[in-house]
Amino acid sequence: MAGRLSFANITALAPMVRVGTLPMRLLALDYGADVVYCEELIDIKMAQCRRVENEVLQTVDFVAPDDRVMFRTCEKEKQRVVFQMGTADPERALAVARLVEKDVAAIDVNMGCPKEYSTKGGMGAALLSHPDKIEAILTKLVSGVSVPVTCKIRILPSLEDTLTLARRIEKTGVAAIAVHGRFKDERPRHPVHCDYIGAVARAVAVPVIANGGSLDLVKTHGDIRAFKEAAGASSVMLARAAMWNPSVFRSAGPLPLHDVMIQYLKYALRYDNHAFNSKYCLCQMLRDKVESALGKRVQAAQDNRELSEAMDQLDAFEETQAALDARRDALRGPERPPDRVIALDGDVTTMALKFERREYPPQLTPKMFLLEWSRRQKLEQPTYQTVQRAQDRAFQSTVTVEKRKYRSSLWEKSKKFAEQASAVVCLRVLGIPESHVGRRHKRKTEDDRDGAREKRKKPTAGERQTAGS
Repeated sequence: MAGRLSFANITALAPMVRVGTLPMRLLALDYGADVVYCEELIDIKMAQCRRVENEVLQTVDFVAPDDRVMFRTCEKEKQRVVFQMGTADPERALAVARLVEKDVAAIDVNMGCPKEYSTKGGMGAALLSHPDKIEAILTKLVSGVSVPVTCKIRILPSLEDTLTLARRIEKTGVAAIAVHGRFKDERPRHPVHCDYIGAVARAVAVPVIANGGSLDLVKTHGDIRAFKEAAGASSVMLARAAMWNPSVFRSAGPLPLHDVMIQYLKYALRYDNHAFNSKYCLCQMLRDKVESALGKRVQAAQDNRELSEAMDQLDAFEETQAALDARRDALRGPERPPDRVIALDGDVTTMALKFERREYPPQLTPKMFLLEWSRRQKLEQPTYQTVQRAQDRAFQSTVTVEKRKYRSSLWEKSKKFAEQASAVVCLRVLGIPESHVGRRHKRKTEDDRDGAREKRKKPTAGERQTAGS
C-alpha cells in the first residue's frame, strides 16, 4: 500500500492492550489485514522515549529512560501500521505524534477505552464528555503532522449526541472515525449497536470503521462482510476475533490454531518480543484450552526458550538466536581489540573479551574461581552490577573486588555470560592463574582415566589363581 493510507473499504486489526505488539501485527498482515493498530500507548510515557534504530533486529525502537522498549516497528509494516495513543493534552499529543510520524502510516487517538488505566488521566472514553478537548487535540494533530490522523470513539447515550460529536470530529480534518458500537458502561457481553454505527456512517463523509462485532457477529472471514453491511460502515475493525485466531483475516478461511500459534512464536523470536507478552498472546489464542497440556506448558514458561520448548519449537529458537548472534557479531566488525589489552573506562578496568563457555567445566566457572580466591584472601565477596542495552538486549556486567571494578568492553547475549566475562577480566588483570581451573579439570579427567585403566588392568580370578600357584 504505497502513498497516503486509505481507510475506505479496509479490514483492520484493532488496537488491543498487550496484544497489538509487533508479532501480532505482522501476523495479521500476513493473513490479510489491510491495516494494523498498535496497542494504546500513553503520551506521557512516549514523550520520554528516544528513537533507536536497532540494527540487529532491523527495527525502529522507541525506548524509555529505563531502557524498556515502549513501541517497536519495522519496515514490513511501515505503510500500514497506525500508532494509537492515549492522550488528554493537545501539545503532548503533537510531541508524541512528531516523534513517531516518520515510522508509521497514521496516528490515532483513543477516545473509547472505558478502563480505568485510560480514563483516570482524562484519556480514552473520558474524553467523550469533553468535546472541546477532543476538537483541540485532533485539530492540533491534523495541522501538525504529515500522516493521516484518526480517532476511535464509543457511542454516547443518545443517538443525537453521538451524531453531533461525529460531525464535530469530522470538521477537524480527520481521515476516518472508528466507532465501537457500545456505550461507555457496556462490555463485550452486551450486543453491539449496529444502528448507531450506521447512523454515524450516514452522517459524515469520512470513512467510518465499525468495531465491536467479535463476540456475536464475526466468527469467520465470511462474517466480516456481514458485519460491515449490518453496521452500514465503510470498513471493519476486529479485536477479539483476531486475538483468538489472527487467521480470521484469511479470505481462504482460518488455519488450524496450532499452526497460527507457531507462526506467532516465530515472529516473537525473530523480533525479540518480551516473553511474558508472547505468553499472554498465546494464552489468548488457547482460550478455553488454556488448562490443556499445551496450555499448562505455555503458562509455565518463563522465557523465550521455554516458550519454544512448550511449543516443540526449540530448533526454531536456536536457529533464530544463531542468526541474531551472527548479525550482532557482523555489526561489531571483524577488528576486535585483543583481550590482552587493558584499558580504563573511568574507574573501571576493562579488557575486550568474550566468555567462552566451552573452555570451563560447569563446576569451576570464572565466577566460582574468583569467589574461592577471594575467600582464601579473606576479601569481601565479589559483587556484580549488570546492565542491558536497549537496541539489541545485550548485557554487560561490572564486578567489584576489593573496591576495584572490572568488566569486559564487549557485550554478551545473557546476564550470566556477562558476569562470567567480568570475572575473567578481573582474574587476568590481577594475574590470578585462572588456567589452573582448566588444569585442575584436566588433571581430574586424566586421573579418572588412569583409574579406569587400572580397573581394567586388575587381574581376573584365573590370573590371580595362576599367579598364586
